[in-house]
Amino acid sequence: MTIKTWLDESTKSLKKSGIETSRLDALILLEDTLGKDRAWLLAHDETDLSEKNVDSLNILLEQRLNQTPLAYLREKAEFYGRNFVISRYVLVPRPESEAMIDQLKIIADNLSKDSHTPRILDVGTGSGALAVTAALELKQASVDALDNDPKTLKVAASNVDLFTLSISVFESDLLSNIRDFYDILLCNLPYVPDDFKINKAAKHEPTQAIFGGHDGLDLYRKLFKQVVLLSEKPLYILTESLPEQHTVLASIASLASYKLTKTDDFIQVFKLA
Repeated sequence: MTIKTWLDESTKSLKKSGIETSRLDALILLEDTLGKDRAWLLAHDETDLSEKNVDSLNILLEQRLNQTPLAYLREKAEFYGRNFVISRYVLVPRPESEAMIDQLKIIADNLSKDSHTPRILDVGTGSGALAVTAALELKQASVDALDNDPKTLKVAASNVDLFTLSISVFESDLLSNIRDFYDILLCNLPYVPDDFKINKAAKHEPTQAIFGGHDGLDLYRKLFKQVVLLSEKPLYILTESLPEQHTVLASIASLASYKLTKTDDFIQVFKLA
């Protein structure tokens, strides 16, 4: 079987299963399996595939036909222009979360003008993509990250090592193990309501990282209750949630003396009043 034959047949199969990026996905699987870039594959599409490569490709194809996210098959995903290690223990980083980094950079820049080194904590770090990106984008900042799942923390630690950073990654049930002061909290917590119908691809992701109770905001309620108990509160708390949840989330934050100062699509910026 040639590269072209496998590409054409797999593209048709993926399209039939409802995957809109069928040809792109097939090309990516070929790139990863053969270790060749797209330009080479298309220029040499009459090249015969070895039996071993066909078997490997078909195993991956079968999983993709079952809507397994491409990031899990590749064990990597892009976020903010960088590739991160991904496993099935963590959510695949979403493009909408990049807006949190954009807002963070604005806040950190303002703090730095006062010769202040921003201390940032990524709460519920997952893959560590937010924490690592924050550290790489803000060289002057100090960044830590936490999660309550040891398996998740291993993935985050892998990404910290991948970019040779000195981020402290530790286990904590939200803020329960916090001993230090942080200027800014990055909080991309599970926020999908329990009865929300997620797509087939999301069903392959860890449910505990997706669903957040009846209205999706249970973990944010817990977070802000913990914030109240801190001896010194963060100056800013950045959150991610569905746009239709923003009004309720702003009310939750106000009970902990935080005022909404900015909304950027899924992202909200709260400042200590």
